[in-house]
Amino acid sequence: MKVALFLPSLEGGGAERVSLLLAQGLKERGAEVDLVLAQAQGPYLSAVPKGVRVVDLKAPRVLFSLVPLVAYLRRERPKALFSSLSHANILALWARGLAQVPTQVFVVEHTPLKESRLGTISFRERAAHALLPWVYPKAQGVVAVSKGLAEELVEVFRIPRDKVRMIYNPVVSEGLFRKADVEEEVLSHPWFAPNQPPVLLAVGRLSREKNFSLLLRAFARVRRRVPSRLLILGEGQERGFLEALVGELGLSEDVSLPGFVPNPYPFMRKAAALVLSSRYEALPTVLIEAMALGTPVVATDCPFGPREILEGGRWGQLVAVDDEVGLANAMQEVLENPPPSEERELMRKVALERFGVDRAIQEYWQLLGG
Repeated sequence: MKVALFLPSLEGGGAERVSLLLAQGLKERGAEVDLVLAQAQGPYLSAVPKGVRVVDLKAPRVLFSLVPLVAYLRRERPKALFSSLSHANILALWARGLAQVPTQVFVVEHTPLKESRLGTISFRERAAHALLPWVYPKAQGVVAVSKGLAEELVEVFRIPRDKVRMIYNPVVSEGLFRKADVEEEVLSHPWFAPNQPPVLLAVGRLSREKNFSLLLRAFARVRRRVPSRLLILGEGQERGFLEALVGELGLSEDVSLPGFVPNPYPFMRKAAALVLSSRYEALPTVLIEAMALGTPVVATDCPFGPREILEGGRWGQLVAVDDEVGLANAMQEVLENPPPSEERELMRKVALERFGVDRAIQEYWQLLGG
C-alpha cells in the first residue's frame, strides 16, 4: 500500500524526528512511503530513510501547498495520509476534500493546544486552533501523542472521543543507540575531557515554551554551589535574548549554545543529566531518549508528558513549572547523588518497552487495517 506523510518541512524538531521514524517503520512493514513536504528543506533532509521518496511541493508557505497537495492526492491516490502540526493538519483535510479521493487522513497532534494559546503564538496558529473543532472531526482519526493531550482534544476542543487515539511517539530504536555510539564530537569537545566539571544538557528549540531563561537562572544558582557546566543544543528566535542573559548572569565560561546539532545522542549519553525546563510539551522526546541512554533526568511537571514518561517522578525528578529554586535544587541533587547503575539499567528497559519504535509502528499499522 502507498502511505504519505505530510509536513511543512524538515526543520529540526520533535515532530520531524518522529515522522522520519514513522516513515522508516512503515517502509519496513512493506508500505510504499512518500514524505510530502511543503518545502523540502531543513537539517533533517539528510536523515530521510533509504527507500522513502521525498515529494517537494515547492510552496513558500504551508498555505500555498494546498493546490499542489490536491494535485498530489489526485495523481498518487495514497491509501492514507498522516499529517503533523495543527496548521498542516487542517490543510491536509481541506486538500483531501477538494481532491475528492478515498485517501484516509489521520492527523497527528504534537502540541498541547490550550497551553500554547496562552503564549506568543502566531496568528496562523491561533487561526488553526480556532478551526480544530470543526475540521478535525472530518479526519479518519486524530492521533494524540500523550494521554493528557488526548483528553484535551476531547474535553477542550470537542473532538469526538471515538475519533481520538493515543499513540506514544516511536522514539527508542537501534538507530538511537548507533548514533549515541558516534562519539567523535563529544570526545573532541573540551568539556568532556577527563577531570572536567560535569555537564548538564538541554536540547530543544530556543523558543519561549522551552523556558531556557529559567534554566539559565537556575543553573546560575547551581554553579555557585557545585562546579558544573551547561550545554544547550538547539536554534531559535530567542538566541539573542538567551546569549544576553548568559552574559548578564556571568555564565559565559560555563554555558555554551552551539546551535542545532543533528546528532545530540553522544552528548546525551555523556551528560551528567538531561534537563527539561519547558512551560508546556506534548510528549517530550528528549526525556525518553535520555532514559533509553541511561542518562538521569530533571524536568518541569508541565502539561503534557513529563509526568507520564517519568511515571510521577519514579524515573527522574519533577519540579513545578517556573520554579527556579526547585529546578536548581533538583539539578544539584542529581549532580551530587547520581542514580546507581542498576536504576539506570532499569530506566533503559522501561523506555524501550513503553516507547520503542516497534510498538508505536504496530499501532499505526493497525490504523491502516494492517
